[in-house]
Amino acid sequence: MKECVVIDGVRTANVRAHPEKGWFKNVTVDTMMIAVYKALFERNPKVKPEDVEAVFCGTANQAGVQNDIARMAWLAGGFPESVGTNGIGQQCPSGMAATEHAARAIMAGEGDIYIASGVEDMQKVPMAFAMEFPAKLAERYNPAELPMGATAEKVAKEYKVARVDQENMAFWSHKKAFEATQAGKFKDEIVPLEGEKEDGTKFVVDRDQWVRETISMEKMASMDPAFDPENGSVTAATSSPLTAGAAALLLMNREKADELGLSYHMKYVSGVMVGCDPTLMGIGPVPAAKKLLDRNGLSVKDIDVWELNEAFGSQSLACLRELGIAENAPFDNVNIWGGALALGHPLGESGVRILVTLNNIMKTDRKDAKYAVGMLCGGFGNANATLWQNVSK
Repeated sequence: MKECVVIDGVRTANVRAHPEKGWFKNVTVDTMMIAVYKALFERNPKVKPEDVEAVFCGTANQAGVQNDIARMAWLAGGFPESVGTNGIGQQCPSGMAATEHAARAIMAGEGDIYIASGVEDMQKVPMAFAMEFPAKLAERYNPAELPMGATAEKVAKEYKVARVDQENMAFWSHKKAFEATQAGKFKDEIVPLEGEKEDGTKFVVDRDQWVRETISMEKMASMDPAFDPENGSVTAATSSPLTAGAAALLLMNREKADELGLSYHMKYVSGVMVGCDPTLMGIGPVPAAKKLLDRNGLSVKDIDVWELNEAFGSQSLACLRELGIAENAPFDNVNIWGGALALGHPLGESGVRILVTLNNIMKTDRKDAKYAVGMLCGGFGNANATLWQNVSK
């Protein structure tokens, strides 16, 4: 089989999905996508849009302005009609699924150059927008346990994740994300894009909006539970916020990359998609990571860097504990530059975003790391995990 390497990865800033306070409140979804696509070609002039075999784009809610956004954004950006596009839906892992499809196509020899992308604007297309649940689903599961907040509470209770531990995780997520921002860690991956402040002032958005400079454990402890007022432990502070953002990866056959004289740092090794109980959807990375490692003859100790999408503090800690990676934050090799509790979680974008960041971490802070894993849970029991190997060139 061919080898698939990451040539480059970019993203917009992750911003609040809010009609008044969101910096991209008047930025369309296709504008975000066009910005990341253009950046890939501008940063890699040896690759032309017409050279791309196909574009895969993950989106959790393919409705409204996100309906077939894979095709719509590509055409709206003036890119070649001849390049095929494919919208991928797997809820939160949609972007990672798009990456896997592109990588596998390269490995199978179906093409040399692909773009894997992901996008979500949770203001313009809210969760469950225009969604209708099959009636028979209620015969198998309690509908009240299917919403994301309910699953986070159920995971917290069943896996005994204390509220204070969830808040501690949120604290460190913000702390690491702010430190990374201040140190310019995200500078190479964020594509500047014009946005608006709450008062309508236009400015260039080149940093993530949700990251807090200071976060108080005392203030978090005073917050009311967001989903279970009587017995809950999950609050807004320990839940990933509603976010808008887009990300894209340029993937290539390693032989083609060498032919073009392009540099790369990591290659795709393997990926798995699994399912789990949708009322405990957050625990999905556990079976996903286990299957991934077993399939490749590796153990948790063999992985140097982990990127876990922090949908909720409860589910993230439950996964890390069940896998034997860590008990509590701060972590040495997990979400080194912070996670979704601070950076935001634009659903279909996150599976690509964590890989863009992972690639940069492997190129900078963890140059000597051999293996890395990106993983995330998803609505209705979807989960995904991918394995990457350092092949610096």
